[in-house]
Amino acid sequence: MLTDRDELECFLILAEELHFGRTAERMLLSRARVSQLTQRLERRVGAPLFLRTSRSVALTALGRQLREDLEPHHRGIETALAKARATAAATARAADGVLHVGFSTPPAGDLVLKTAQALRASHPNLAVEVCELPLTDPYGQLRKGEFDIAFAEFPVREADLGEGPELLTEGRVLAVAAGHPLADRAALTPEDLAGVPLLSIAGDLPPYRRERQTPARTPDGRPIGRGPEVTNMAEALMMVAADRGALLTAAHTATYYARPGVVYLPVEDTPPVGYGLIWRAADTTGAVRAFARAAERVAGRDSAPRTTAPRATAPRP
Repeated sequence: MLTDRDELECFLILAEELHFGRTAERMLLSRARVSQLTQRLERRVGAPLFLRTSRSVALTALGRQLREDLEPHHRGIETALAKARATAAATARAADGVLHVGFSTPPAGDLVLKTAQALRASHPNLAVEVCELPLTDPYGQLRKGEFDIAFAEFPVREADLGEGPELLTEGRVLAVAAGHPLADRAALTPEDLAGVPLLSIAGDLPPYRRERQTPARTPDGRPIGRGPEVTNMAEALMMVAADRGALLTAAHTATYYARPGVVYLPVEDTPPVGYGLIWRAADTTGAVRAFARAAERVAGRDSAPRTTAPRATAPRP
């Protein structure tokens, strides 16, 4: 006998919430409808899936088994539907002649705009819309189909995302409070990072991105402290100015985010920060390929790689 998808959705949400009211709110249904779906599934199975009292809801042993068996398949279905929606959205945008491009940093945004301008000559009917990627979720909007392609920090080690060549590089700097003991140094080495807690980015970042942003140890094995989590650059620099921690970041930050009370110090002998284009590997459209080719041409002509950064200072409070 076939099982209604609403029954399975209701079962999994109720198994998570263990509360009929919250389940009804999440499903935008009445409590009576949630109860009806649950009872219908239990009749199909032939035994109770939940233990209900006036004060609590709990899974039976059979309910726990069913949840464990269903969850991997449910995630697979949701992933497949999300991919289908993303493909449909990208196809619709391609039909309308619009390419949505994300960028992670101001230099990346500058290259995206130059690429869009260069693309007008060969693809006059292709409009390019540009938006910044959130610091806390660099890949989420791309996966959802809200962007077709993005200019992001490398490396990108995601199985579902394709990437082009590295197009920009720059050095790294440490942002510290103007009154910090390191602030008078001309430059730093990676070992100096052990002397100050590093601000970390909030969100579910891949481990390799988090380690690059906030390494746990110096090359010699000395532990590096952890400061507060931040969600955007303005918040990060506010924390730095208040001496709540230091920010290890790309060299362009000193130019684009000058702030009173913050000093940027070059960190020597560290791998440069690289940037390139990424897109959904299963959804490489002609417009995406055209933009990638144009970006490579623009980067080769107009964007000289930077591997070091000048010392940038700010007025002391």
